[in-house]
Amino acid sequence: MTRIFATLGRFSVRFRYPVVALWIAATVLSVHFFPGLSSVAKDTNSGFLPADTPSMQASKLATPFQNSDQASLTVVVSRSGGSLSAADQQTVTQVEAAVGRVAKVTSVHDLGVSRDGAAEQALVQADVAPYGNGSDQQAVVSSIRKILADHSIGGLTFNLTGELPIVVDTQQQQTSSRSSTQGLSFLFIIVLLLFAFRALLAPLVTLLPAALVLFLASPVIAAATHLGVQVSSITQFLLVVLVLGAGTDYGLFLVFRVREELRRGLDPKEAVVRAVTTVGESVTFSALTVIAALMSLVLAKFGFYQSMGPALAIGIALMLLAGLTLLPALLAIFRRAVFWPSRTRLVERPRTTIYGRIAGAVVRRPLAVAAFGVLGFAALAAGSLSSSTAGFADQSSGPAGSDSAAGSTALAAHYPAATNPSIVLLQFAQPVWDNLGAISTAEQALRASGQVGRVVGPLDPAGLALSPAHVSGLHAQLRDLPLPLAPTPPADSAVSAADYNTYLALSRFISADGRTVQLAAAPKITDTSSPAAMAMIPQLRDTVTAVAHQVGATDSGVFSLTAFAYDVSHISQSDLSRIIPIVAILIALLLAVVMRSLVAPLYLVASVLLSYLAALGLVAIVFVHLGGSAGVNFVLPFLMFVFLMALGSDYNILVMTRIREEAQSHTLAEAVRRAVGFTGTTVTTAGMILGGTFAVLAVAAGSTAGSDQVRQIGYGIAAGVLMDTFVIRTVLVPAVVATLGRWNWWPSPLFRRSAGAGTGVDTEQTPAASGDRSAAA
Repeated sequence: MTRIFATLGRFSVRFRYPVVALWIAATVLSVHFFPGLSSVAKDTNSGFLPADTPSMQASKLATPFQNSDQASLTVVVSRSGGSLSAADQQTVTQVEAAVGRVAKVTSVHDLGVSRDGAAEQALVQADVAPYGNGSDQQAVVSSIRKILADHSIGGLTFNLTGELPIVVDTQQQQTSSRSSTQGLSFLFIIVLLLFAFRALLAPLVTLLPAALVLFLASPVIAAATHLGVQVSSITQFLLVVLVLGAGTDYGLFLVFRVREELRRGLDPKEAVVRAVTTVGESVTFSALTVIAALMSLVLAKFGFYQSMGPALAIGIALMLLAGLTLLPALLAIFRRAVFWPSRTRLVERPRTTIYGRIAGAVVRRPLAVAAFGVLGFAALAAGSLSSSTAGFADQSSGPAGSDSAAGSTALAAHYPAATNPSIVLLQFAQPVWDNLGAISTAEQALRASGQVGRVVGPLDPAGLALSPAHVSGLHAQLRDLPLPLAPTPPADSAVSAADYNTYLALSRFISADGRTVQLAAAPKITDTSSPAAMAMIPQLRDTVTAVAHQVGATDSGVFSLTAFAYDVSHISQSDLSRIIPIVAILIALLLAVVMRSLVAPLYLVASVLLSYLAALGLVAIVFVHLGGSAGVNFVLPFLMFVFLMALGSDYNILVMTRIREEAQSHTLAEAVRRAVGFTGTTVTTAGMILGGTFAVLAVAAGSTAGSDQVRQIGYGIAAGVLMDTFVIRTVLVPAVVATLGRWNWWPSPLFRRSAGAGTGVDTEQTPAASGDRSAAA
């Protein structure tokens, strides 16, 4: 395998200019010809649920009230300080007619005046994809908002909210946040690299391949969606952090080794070839562990995880290719200038680094250090035992300050039953217009259950209690009118304007064929993602099923944010229990190959699991016990496991392959001291960059939709990476290696060659010996 990387290194050095030109050309062409990543991203978590979950089955029942192939928008008009006048309603009619003429708008359906008389809403359907932020979606939203803005005068306020406007507003804010994440990440990495290298050009050369891959990966992943790859909005955030963080890690592995070889006296080109030869294996297997962990997500049932796996794996694969070709080519082009003004000439006797001294102290009492470290991490891990898991669901409001958020606020003020309700769906074999007594029975049974508050349905469509006979009579008089109904009654109609407005509102509760009824039940707990709210869902579903049997409905379901959150949380927990052993086994196998050992992978995987549990406990302590959050976000344990298992193995591979390299010619204790001394700066810098970029992700999330989720992910993974960097890789793993002695290498030839060396824990080595060449890193 060493020959392969030597050949690749020589190729990249020899054809350095064509290699750089090819990468630049590929990036430019991809950006030009492939779609943008945001245009294909889904912003709904429920849309990733399997079809057989109760929430998705309820969604099918709700189809008559929705159009999954078209986008839904809601126009809300309100009068501050009074009821809508006749002139106001005439203005609403004109606005609805103008909105109906907007390109791509297929229908405008007036839903009637609110109970307090101060607001009116209309449902708009548009022939564009309900998710995404493409030009068609933006054009529809902006065109309608222009019409509404022209009529928002004299105390009459129009807002546009609903499915599509929330998506457009959210993605626009996320685009801004993503730009902030990229900018802050670049700045953070450059400052840290300047400090680590003490050189002007080295940070840019190290970061350039990762930056180029970031621009290349987005359109490539977007193009891959045509092959079945899914993308969610959070994937876009994680791609920035993962490519910049992991890509910079791989760059550090190589650049620090090049500087080390230069200080040993090699020519710059030969130093690059030697670095690729020795570090190429570490970089490759580091990337493969990340790719393996990400690709294992395709086995998850939750499409949200499936959407992250292949998409992010594509980014890491491109980063690996750039790290083994583009970065060596750049180093060969700039040569020693990369490290100016730091010293790269031959160093006869470098000074001992702090990492070498720490390793020297660890190997003198390895068993005690290992035991103390395990107990400390176990104590942190205990913090997660007393915390519950909270979920998240689709956003019901736009970002703070947006027009969609203002519209959602107006809906909540004038249509309280429309604010995050639990929609109870009942499907009947025959139209219910002549059997509305069954609906009255269903409403009473739901109220009597004590699980919901107010129940609004076809007998209370506009906040006025109606008898079944009254509703049936209205239908008998108006059922022959063409659909969709006009916002005002026909000129020759004998029905009053009030009764006609009531009949308009009925369409929200009874489907056009009369067979499906939905009832809006106000939840007792308004925090739809809280553990308490989700815990009520199974009982509510049982109650709805019993009610459906009582009134003769053939099918039933609960369609709500909380119900989706419940299903999402449970599928996530199921996926976590299934994916954990798969990822652990895959990474252990890759570690066994690169380490040529069956023993080392066992404790290396265990060490990463330990840091994962400790980081999860720390998040629970900070966010739940101290921060007051309802619980650890359901997605956090899963994402932290995948990322920490994969990224933590990067440093395992770098440190352990160097220990094995040094153990070829030194005792094991000396090999540990030298390897940690050589790699200490690399691991520390890489860990701080990777952890810092995830922390930047959390900071940049700000007040965007789902920001609490992003903050927990960012800070949680950052904490895990930093603990892995400063404790696991620097202290705990060296202690275990020194304790096991030659058994680290069983059954490789190094195990047999070390048979006479015992554990190799020779405490008589002098500091000068332990520090020989250790400053090269």
